[in-house]
Parts: sequence; structure tokens; C-alpha cells
Amino acid sequence: MTNFRHTSFAALLSLSVLPSAAFASFTDPVDGRFDMGDYLADNAYGFLPVPIIITEPAVGYGGGVAGLFLHETDEEKETRQRLAKESLDGGAQLIPPAMTAVAAAGTENGTWVIAAGHRRTWKEDSIRYMGGGAIGHANIDIYNDFGGLLPPDKAFKFDTETDFAVLLQQIQFRLPNTNWLLGAKQTWSKSTLESSNGVIDKTLQFMDLDETNNSGLGLVLEYDSRDNMFFPTKGYSLNADYMWHRKEIGADHDYDTLSIEGQAFVPIGEKWIIAFAGSYDSISSDETMLTPTSNPYIDLRGISSFRYQGDQVATAQTQLMYRIDNRWTILGFYGVGHTRNETTGFDLGGCLSNCFTSKTSSTTVDAYGAGFRYQIARRYGLHMGVDLGFSDEEQALYFTVGTGF
Repeated sequence: MTNFRHTSFAALLSLSVLPSAAFASFTDPVDGRFDMGDYLADNAYGFLPVPIIITEPAVGYGGGVAGLFLHETDEEKETRQRLAKESLDGGAQLIPPAMTAVAAAGTENGTWVIAAGHRRTWKEDSIRYMGGGAIGHANIDIYNDFGGLLPPDKAFKFDTETDFAVLLQQIQFRLPNTNWLLGAKQTWSKSTLESSNGVIDKTLQFMDLDETNNSGLGLVLEYDSRDNMFFPTKGYSLNADYMWHRKEIGADHDYDTLSIEGQAFVPIGEKWIIAFAGSYDSISSDETMLTPTSNPYIDLRGISSFRYQGDQVATAQTQLMYRIDNRWTILGFYGVGHTRNETTGFDLGGCLSNCFTSKTSSTTVDAYGAGFRYQIARRYGLHMGVDLGFSDEEQALYFTVGTGF
């Protein structure tokens, strides 16, 4: 799924300056609303321009620009256009077209990124491929509660600066006559890490964490019965991947990661939709120290990225949506996240049996908010919108393109 989490609905304002826009109609022939479906389909270089507005608390305010290109054959365009004229939801349920996304953005704290990705399917969606890469610089604060010795709101905070390059690709094959897909995933990254805190910086160098190469191979399992990948109104999805990061394939550290994410969209009558989402992420390793950003974190609207990390992280969300009409949808959401850490410490009093003891700590936080979506390209079911999320410690705006959550 193409998901620009921090993109702006103000993209509509940029259309007037696009040279090729003069040859496209931005009025839907069926409902008479503003729509970019014809522009995306009928221009050789047509794309959805998306000015990026970043309000992520972890990196501060910022902005940039992104472009979403959709690639269709003439036959695919004609079929989608015909169905779109027959009904308000027509065309959106067809197999998603191939697409390419490019983006560049930066924030006030010096974080910046340039990224590109491509997604394509073959043989009636029996084969799916996704690949992409990014380069950038990230300034992110990391929090440590020293194995539960400090309360979550008093956790020790230190800054990190990371230069990185990332590549990933994934291929999946559909099990015949089912909604299940099985595939493989490859990731590679190279990064440098430092901190303005002298003690932290020397520790990173001593532990050989100041420069890191990472390489991983894994298996991917997916179930997908959603009616639309951009903004589902019914159906279910499940994504699970297990990754092995090993020195034999180019990684500096050996560790395994497990990631499971599921979503459900249930219509309630003609106007209401209730949605549920859950995730579980874990990391396991025999090594005593990994880079501070390796551990999974609670990813909920209203909570800073990397604010709450753990060896195991679980989240649960629910979202209630009301479709005012075929274009506008308003929504409210609530989510809760839980982290669990197991740390090993030195216990002098227990040295008669075992000098080292394990201690488990956990943190639970919640977040909530509201937002809206506007269907910007009806024939594709593509929506744009804004969410405002709150938690006990902060709040943030999220500008979205192509996502139900």
C-alpha cells in the first residue's frame, strides 16, 4: 500500500501551476465534484503532486514534496473509466494499477530524506513486487528507562544523529484461488550514528555502533480481502514477516525480527464503518547491544516515533468512520500501545548461584483523535485527509494519502 503518512491536503492548490493540467478535466462527470482521476489516467506524465507537511513530534515541523505516478495500459484505463461512470464506487475495486512514488522532505531539527519506491502486479494480481530506497539524515531523541528503574515520563533522554541509506524489495506469489500470498523480503542499510552527549557518543564508538551495515532476508505472509487498497470500506488484511539479519549476508550484528499487522473494516449500514487494527513487533538477539533505533516502537497517531521502545511492542486501534457522501468521510480513533523489555543485570548478592539476573519492565500508553478524508480520485478510490492525534504528553497533525488508518 502506498502510504505518505505526513502529506498535505493542500496538494489541491498546486494543480493550477502544472502545465499539463490545462489538458485535463478536474470535474467528475458523474457527481460534478473536484476529482483528479482523469488527470492521473489521461496524461502521459500525470501524477498526484503532494506537498508534504511534517508534524511528527520526534523530528519537529517540516515539509517537502512527493509525487504519486499511476501506470496503466490503455485497456485498463478504459475499463476503469467505464466502471467509474456506471456507479460512484465503480473502478475502485479493480486490481490496483502499478505505481511509483518519489518524495523529498526536511524538518526544522535538520532531519531530511529523499525516497523512491515502485509497486507492480502481474497475472491478475497473482504476483506482487515492491521495491524502494531512501537516503537521509535523522535527528531523533532516544529514551531509556534503564530496565524499569525510571518511570516512563522520567526516562533518560539523549539525542542521536544518523546518516543512512536504505534499500528493500519484496516479492509475493498468490496461493491459487485464495486471498493468501507468500513471498520473500530483502533489506539492506548502511548508517552512521553519533550523539552530542559525550558519554553516549564514546559508548557508541566503544560498542562499534557508530557505523553499522545491516542486511536481512525474510519470509512474508499476507492475507488481503479488502475492497480497495487505498481506503478500504470492508474486508480484512494480515501481514506477517520474519527477518533474519546475519553477518554471513553482510550485517554487522546477528538478530531476528518478527512483525505482524492486521486490519479489519466492517460496514455498519450504509454510512458507518468500524475498523480495527492490531500489531505485534519483536526483536531477539544473543548480542548484548544493538543500535538504539533497532528496537521496535509504539506507532500510534499522537505519540512520537521511537518515544516508547521495547523488545516486544503491541498496539491495538479502533476507528469509527462516517461517510457523509461518496467524497467526504469523518472519523474518530483510539489506540493503545504496550512495550515489554527484558534486561540482564549484575546481582552481587546472588553470585552464589548466578551473578546475572533478568528483569522485565513494561509500559502502556494510549492515544486518540479525529480526522477526515476526501476522495481525490474516485475511479481509483484514492483519498487524502488530515488526522489530529492526542496523547498524555503531546499532540500532532498527520496529513495522509491512501490509508484507512
